[in-house]
Amino acid sequence: MTSSSKTAMADSAAAERAAHERILARLRDHAVEVRRLVAGLDEESLSRHTVPGKWSLKELLCHITRVQRVFDARLDALLSEDNPQIAYYGPEGDILFEEMADRPAAEALDEFLAEREQLLVRLEKLSPADWRRPGRHPEFANYDVNLQMDYLAHHERCPNVSRGDLTP
Repeated sequence: MTSSSKTAMADSAAAERAAHERILARLRDHAVEVRRLVAGLDEESLSRHTVPGKWSLKELLCHITRVQRVFDARLDALLSEDNPQIAYYGPEGDILFEEMADRPAAEALDEFLAEREQLLVRLEKLSPADWRRPGRHPEFANYDVNLQMDYLAHHERCPNVSRGDLTP
């Protein structure tokens, strides 16, 4: 192997590590932002629909918690199975989401933050090869752990989410 090939491989590995660190930072920052957005608000305020037809802050919190759980289960499959089939998830008619939204917002926040920390710890331990573990998703041709976690971070930062409009 030539010196330039070794340098290119090292550069590629460094770029890949940096990309993973950016995903982790975004996921960590989102948890801080969620905590900030709901700080000091009571159950009534969090449950209020300030825009007709849009989700309340509590429902948004429950949605991102539910999506995080879906993605965590997908991570299990991606890391333990060879090229697993990954099912599409949509919030419409999700009974588990509805059950979450019926509980107090403080519980939803505590669960989101605790589960986010567990996810971050888990992701920090992944090897570069783990980040590339593939799966088959109906909407993405090249689906792997990296794409999934990048998508999760993007989903939470999406302008539609901040407005309470989660239409895919």
